[in-house]
Amino acid sequence: MAMDDNLKDVRHTWVTLRQGLLRRVLMVATPLVVAEVLPFVFEHGHKWYTVLQHAVWIWFVVAVVMVVNGVLHSLGAMWLAKSRMHDRPLKGLVQIIQVLVAFLGAIVVVSILIGKSPLTLITGLGAFAAVLMLVFKDSILGFVAGVLLAENDMIHLGDWIEMPANGVNGVVLDVSLTTVKVRNWDNTIVTVPPYTLITGSFVNWRGMSRSGGRRVTRGVTLMYDYIKPCTPAFLEKMKGFDADLAIFICGKQQQAMRGVREDTHNSEGLVDGSIETNVGLLRAYMAIYLRRHPLVNTDLLLMVRTLPLTDSGLPLQLYFFSRNKVWPEYESIQAGIVEHLISVLPVFELHAFQNSSSRDNVINGLLEGGHKAEIIRNFPWGIV
Repeated sequence: MAMDDNLKDVRHTWVTLRQGLLRRVLMVATPLVVAEVLPFVFEHGHKWYTVLQHAVWIWFVVAVVMVVNGVLHSLGAMWLAKSRMHDRPLKGLVQIIQVLVAFLGAIVVVSILIGKSPLTLITGLGAFAAVLMLVFKDSILGFVAGVLLAENDMIHLGDWIEMPANGVNGVVLDVSLTTVKVRNWDNTIVTVPPYTLITGSFVNWRGMSRSGGRRVTRGVTLMYDYIKPCTPAFLEKMKGFDADLAIFICGKQQQAMRGVREDTHNSEGLVDGSIETNVGLLRAYMAIYLRRHPLVNTDLLLMVRTLPLTDSGLPLQLYFFSRNKVWPEYESIQAGIVEHLISVLPVFELHAFQNSSSRDNVINGLLEGGHKAEIIRNFPWGIV
């Protein structure tokens, strides 16, 4: 298979270079033929002979530059078409070489017009260095940025990059000498100079795309008033809620009978939560739920943890990786898991913190006025 692929690449290279080959040969050969014919038309030293000779050699230099740049363009397109090279920012490097060829051609043309050696002209360009730096500033910065991007493997075609300062959040479409073109997720096209990626900072999501999952960090803040120790009766009730949770509770009870501490790492595991509090039991249940979820990558880091205390309550966070990394599916997976977490909170006799609204004030007024909770429509589930 590898040999067949190499033969296909060689055949594709030959076909690409052969297309327009005769036209390119004629572009270079025509001024050479005209230069050989001139001595038969005009005598040496004739003014028209000198003028036409300069014109013919300028024609030849321009033709060579056009042919070389055309071949470079064809080779660049061929390299980018290869499966192993399609994501490399080679277009900018090809454009750099084309600019250098055109610049050398321009020097040769000027040397022909003034009758000086090209080396003499190049030596005298030192006096115009400041002007050239100003005129070709973007090209020079793009050249340096292109070299750094390619050398450090910072960006590929098709990479998802994010650069909030420049409104960039999408897929790289093209990397040239002067611009990087990105299609944002709202289908807008943003172009930024390559050196912006070097001088600034940007996020490349390539590592996530090539890894086994995309990280999810979601959670809720639990109200302190409902956090309490687990009684034997509560544990027995929770054994009937979920079979795997019942196995966890029984394992913890057996550890307690043997005098094994809750936080001890041992061959039996059971360190995802505790049976001391309803929060610990919820952590254990959500860890079990995530491990048996078909779209959660259990080979990567997975944990259910509490974060530092806040004035609003105790933050509970789910930390795991989704197997599916496509944006719509990824959002749907994490949304479903968070919805399940919120729905089981009353089962564990826990409630999430929520800022009070006008409806809460009305309910408080009704309760303080002596009305029964049963008559209040859409009363929070689990409180009545």
